[in-house]
Amino acid sequence: MNPFTLLAVFVVATLLGYKIISHVPSLLHTPLMSAMNALSGVIILGAVTATYLAGSVFFTILGAISVSMAIVNVFGGFDITHKMLRMVAGKKK
Repeated sequence: MNPFTLLAVFVVATLLGYKIISHVPSLLHTPLMSAMNALSGVIILGAVTATYLAGSVFFTILGAISVSMAIVNVFGGFDITHKMLRMVAGKKK
């Protein structure tokens, strides 16, 4: 694809995502984050598959980096979601 087209899609997706997320009520942020963590898990599977099928050392290293970053994203997301749920739940009696 044309690099300009890819950049345009990225910019539009960023602006649209910001607009949508800014209008989500606070009550729905935790379920939304949980869903995004699940989506990140799917991205990990795709990155592992792409790394396995990589034809060169460069793409294998790039795939390993992407898998590592996606794993950090998933665990960080679950940690933040857990903290949000603890804040909402309050203290147990």
